[in-house]
Amino acid sequence: MNSWLDAVAQVEALEDLHLDENLVASMRERWQGLSGSQVGRINFYTPSFRHHETSEVSACGKNAFPAISITGGECKLQCDHCKAKILEPMIPVRSPEELDGLVDQIVLDGGRGLLLSGGSDHQNVVHYEPYFPTIRRIKDRHPYLQIAMHTGIATPEFSRGMEDAGVDVAMMDIIGAQDTISQVYHLRRSVDDFEAALESLVSTQMKVVPHIVIGLHYGEMLGEWNALEIVQRHLPSALVLVVIMPQYASQSRPFATPPTGDVGRFFMDARAALPDTPVLLGCARPAGVHRSITDTYAVMAGLNGVAFPSDGMLALAKRLDRDVFVTPSCCSMIVGEEVLVLGEESGAKPLDHIPEAPRRRAALRDIPIVVSV
Repeated sequence: MNSWLDAVAQVEALEDLHLDENLVASMRERWQGLSGSQVGRINFYTPSFRHHETSEVSACGKNAFPAISITGGECKLQCDHCKAKILEPMIPVRSPEELDGLVDQIVLDGGRGLLLSGGSDHQNVVHYEPYFPTIRRIKDRHPYLQIAMHTGIATPEFSRGMEDAGVDVAMMDIIGAQDTISQVYHLRRSVDDFEAALESLVSTQMKVVPHIVIGLHYGEMLGEWNALEIVQRHLPSALVLVVIMPQYASQSRPFATPPTGDVGRFFMDARAALPDTPVLLGCARPAGVHRSITDTYAVMAGLNGVAFPSDGMLALAKRLDRDVFVTPSCCSMIVGEEVLVLGEESGAKPLDHIPEAPRRRAALRDIPIVVSV
């Protein structure tokens, strides 16, 4: 193969993408110098909280990994990038008793895990404390059910409460710019507060999977590299990268869409900074052509996972000699080379052939797709 652009050209679904040739060349050169335990393998994930199916990836089973919000669609922060919209597709629960009954039904329906989320208070805290005893009872009753929790700023006491309750995976956003915390999140918190929260989470036995939102400062790259350095100082189980989605913002405070080249360069830096930590592309990112290019750069940069992959990604990964797997679960469940859900029984299937992805129809390329994290 003369170049990675040749590999792209051989995937019909990708042949009309306009990629940055210099960036692709840099990715190939950087890839050749990479070493580390997480270099080379890539999983493609299909969480069940949104229907997703392409010619290469089938939708996972119903209720395999549902997302649940303990505040329904309510969030006091009303951050400029979200306005609580990401909570709307989640299953609402309003009490520990309601959660208890819902989980039993999820298990009966074949559920293997779930994501607990919810809106924050004005200090970026999601108040799960009343739910901890119920979560403990759920784990005692269903020990193989994997529970991920998306938390705000956690104290050491809160982190221990999560651990004692039996939470398997802790997730939080890492923000590396004070202006972003103040202006986008409307918080009187510091970057140090976010770092301290990550430190308290990684001090437990839980798997910790922080997220970095690329373009969080109104579409501008501002605190992402500082956030990456924070993650480097407190090595988690995995890192999830997502890209800001401008359609959630209000007209009074609009967000630009980060250029795909900037996103791709951050992918490269994250891969190089964390060679022994899984680095994953989460499900939140702009739709249409932007999404296809972003996914292409994620594969080229050597990320270890892509949730809801665009058409052609499996074929491209195989043409770039990656070890390709397909897993019906939330990408934040990955730890090392295994998915937490059921270990070797997780449903991750190796791909031993190059799939034939059909050419994308032009009329469908820019239809927006609403996703959740």
